[in-house]
Amino acid sequence: MSSIRSFRTLLAVAKHGSFAAAGKQIGLTAAAVGLQMRALEADLNRVLFDRGARSVVLNTTGRGIAAQVEDLVARYEALAAMGEDDELSGTVVMGALVSALMGAFADALWSLKQAHPRLEVKLLAGLSSDFAVKVEHGELDAAVVARSPRPLPASLLWTPLYTEPMVLIVPRHPHFDLPKDPLEILRHAPFLRFDRQTWTGTLVNDVLRQCAVAVREEMELNSVEAIVEIVRQGFGISIVPRLANLQWVRDQGLRAISLPGVDVQRQVGLIERVRHGRQRFTGAIKQYFQAGKGKQRRNSVRARLG
Repeated sequence: MSSIRSFRTLLAVAKHGSFAAAGKQIGLTAAAVGLQMRALEADLNRVLFDRGARSVVLNTTGRGIAAQVEDLVARYEALAAMGEDDELSGTVVMGALVSALMGAFADALWSLKQAHPRLEVKLLAGLSSDFAVKVEHGELDAAVVARSPRPLPASLLWTPLYTEPMVLIVPRHPHFDLPKDPLEILRHAPFLRFDRQTWTGTLVNDVLRQCAVAVREEMELNSVEAIVEIVRQGFGISIVPRLANLQWVRDQGLRAISLPGVDVQRQVGLIERVRHGRQRFTGAIKQYFQAGKGKQRRNSVRARLG
């Protein structure tokens, strides 16, 4: 009878399109992958591949089987991840915006780690759009991302966790003339734009559209953290999400200003496959925010900052 290992190999072949590429991912030779797949076909008494002179591809039957196998593997991994007394354990591989780790998600992750010491979380930093593809392909169990401006594939589930208003940030000690009026600041000060190709970049465009101003662009970056630091040093202004855990009021280098008439907010959420083996972990993350703990933590921080 086929093992869970054979099922994982089938999924690797379905994902990468060849025995050689699948073997490279899971540490087998192409020949070993071929043997496993022939054994699986024999067990199921079905032909799963169309074999040509130079290629081997999943046929219609194979694609249908792979979809069912994915569900079986997810269920198995969920059982393997279940610890004693319903404790979360095992390894979860997640993507997260660096700015999310500076925001409310950091609190949620810390709380889960404290409550479940046998849980190991491997975090990869990157961009929301890149994470969506990696989650869809099974390279990540889940990711914390900004809300996509476009519809996601049906295989993915996005759950909102918290929101961050988009604000204007300006240096306290600028190397340029800084008007007092926020709209005049946008018109005349050197503007550091967040990468317009990213999901957060589309929100910056929405803010500028609502303000109906043309900015004086100096630089385009794909890091909120880098933008904040450059503004802090006095070299420009920008529009960024107001990250939950930054001490904006006490910051000696910059100020965050709400723009009049602007209601654009960045929604940060959890993206995952509809079925996968780490749903107890992602469920715990969602429960943390649904219980209002993230909001309570942010209010506590704001109270301390006066």
